[in-house]
Amino acid sequence: MPLMDHIGELRRRFTIVVVSLLITSLVIYFATPTLIEIMLDPIRDSLPEGQDLTVISVLGGFTIRFKVAVFFGAIVCMPIIIWEIMGFILPALHERERKWLVPTVAAMIALFFFGMIFCYFIIQPAAFQWLTAQSYDFANVIADAEDYLGIMMLLEIGFGIGFQLPLVIFYLSVLHVVPYKTFREQWRTIYVGLMVMVAMITPDGSPVTMMLMFAALIVLYEVALAVARQVIVARDGRESLKWSRSEYEEHAFED
Repeated sequence: MPLMDHIGELRRRFTIVVVSLLITSLVIYFATPTLIEIMLDPIRDSLPEGQDLTVISVLGGFTIRFKVAVFFGAIVCMPIIIWEIMGFILPALHERERKWLVPTVAAMIALFFFGMIFCYFIIQPAAFQWLTAQSYDFANVIADAEDYLGIMMLLEIGFGIGFQLPLVIFYLSVLHVVPYKTFREQWRTIYVGLMVMVAMITPDGSPVTMMLMFAALIVLYEVALAVARQVIVARDGRESLKWSRSEYEEHAFED
């Protein structure tokens, strides 16, 4: 399509996402007290003894409820968001690649929620325990609601996005954008890159969070490569593990 048609298509899909998110968030706003209680479950042991969350400004309650509503609205709308993104990318794919669209959307949604669940049950208890313990020797800790919930939501989003890594690696390999052989040979450089990425997307900056996320991403990276290898060999043969994108397109065109 011409450039302006692409822009129009992008605007249409963006409008669908925004309207869906707005309506969902408005509905969820009324349930935010219950949702906040659920959010706090994994870190209750890390709250200062005898304290509940504290709001320290007049607008604090509304601001927090609005952010939580948008956060859960985005979670509910995530299938729509991912579907619209993939729908915009679809025309750029070869016919043989389009059959992967529905499985890809399903995998993206599953990985996003898996990352959030991993963060909720594993990361948040350990991270908040470590973070609050750093203050006990010299200061009293006040459980500021905006601070606590803000960090929790950022952690959830960070892990949901971070757990998309296997799909990125899988498709870069399977589509030969980056040859599988390169991923295997440059694993040290990639591990360092993952560590840098982890440091950038973990909002609390605690070593506990970073190390747990780094370990999880390494496992996901290796699993993604193992699956990609099986798909590449089964589809194109063992020699295709070294193919570049241009070589892959030549064979795809022949088929």
